[in-house]
Amino acid sequence: MNFMNKKYHIITYGCQMNESDSERLAYMLDKMDYEYTDEIKNADILIMNTCSVRENADDRFFGNLGRMKNIKKENDMIIAVCGCMMQQEHIVQAIKKTYPFVDLVFGTHNIEQFPALLKRYKNSLKTVVEVLDDNTLSDPARQARRKYPFKAFVPIMSGCNNFCTYCVVPYTRGREKSRRAEEIVREIESLVEDGVKEVMLLGQNVNSYGIADKMDVSFAQLLRSIDRIDGIERIRFMTSHPKDFSDELIEVMSNSRHICKHLHLPLQSGSSRILKLMNRHYDKSSYLALTERIKAAVPEINLSTDIIVGFPSETEEDFNHTLDVVERVRYDSAFTFMYSPRKGTKAYEMPIDIEEAAIKRRFNRLLELQQENCAQSNARFIGKTVSVLTEGKSKNNPSLLTGRTD
Repeated sequence: MNFMNKKYHIITYGCQMNESDSERLAYMLDKMDYEYTDEIKNADILIMNTCSVRENADDRFFGNLGRMKNIKKENDMIIAVCGCMMQQEHIVQAIKKTYPFVDLVFGTHNIEQFPALLKRYKNSLKTVVEVLDDNTLSDPARQARRKYPFKAFVPIMSGCNNFCTYCVVPYTRGREKSRRAEEIVREIESLVEDGVKEVMLLGQNVNSYGIADKMDVSFAQLLRSIDRIDGIERIRFMTSHPKDFSDELIEVMSNSRHICKHLHLPLQSGSSRILKLMNRHYDKSSYLALTERIKAAVPEINLSTDIIVGFPSETEEDFNHTLDVVERVRYDSAFTFMYSPRKGTKAYEMPIDIEEAAIKRRFNRLLELQQENCAQSNARFIGKTVSVLTEGKSKNNPSLLTGRTD
């Protein structure tokens, strides 16, 4: 196999945490003298960084992986698969059995071992499988090849302790572990010196930052420290769990100079009964009260959310509670999903007792309502001049630039 003039390509599925992990892998490949290529067929190594949150992500990955077999034959590329799906034993076994052309398999907890694993494969030319169970959070520097020079992902914690009954993340990302506040601040200071204007703080539940590790710094206090960094212009964070959203955090957002006027606050369901089955630890009334406090403190806030339709045993009455919350909160955007059973979760054992046609009908009703809310939200900006951080040419129209307000 020829390892000269090496090129790589990375396919990333799923959330911003996966995007951040892919940026770290790209940095490692750059250091190994690989060059990035947009064309998969030109790559000497292909990494597929997977997501396990929904079944369609699994299907997309396996469909794409199957198509890589012929490409591998044509140019003798190395194929590596990693990410959340690899933390599930049945997925790893399926790859071994059905996709023997995969050369390297590793999980979310041993990304830092990637150069060593790749070296092992090159030396043996035999499939290497290495999936750790522990979340070590071993790289305080978080070196990454950023997609944009002016904005950066900054993971502040990893893992999740919530165990929502539908969610596989605690099993794929492990328990909550937080980075030390001083490490995070130093990293952002270095990023700002390198020209970064906007940072996105990442965690499965940023509001519980430091709690599991018994740190004496809350997420709100961490935000205060970051807000004081000279040269930082925008601070974003996600994802926030409503059960841990403190009044201290609302106060910090209200008085901050640099925290963006956007908050992603997953609802999942407007039914208190379903929320209890989901193990979300809040109900409809407490969620609505929280959004009212946030809007009162930060009137310009734009709210986005996640909503699941068709969770086991959801009735029309339960679904109408969801519509009621959407009407009252009037989200600026929403990510809406039909329930997807995930093996290993508690909800996976619950019987699916709703007809597919009913779920699709509810989903379309929700989508229609949210599209109306989104249109009204966007209409507020017609005729206004706003500050935008441009990200490059529009994918839909190269003659236009695309970007985001705060």
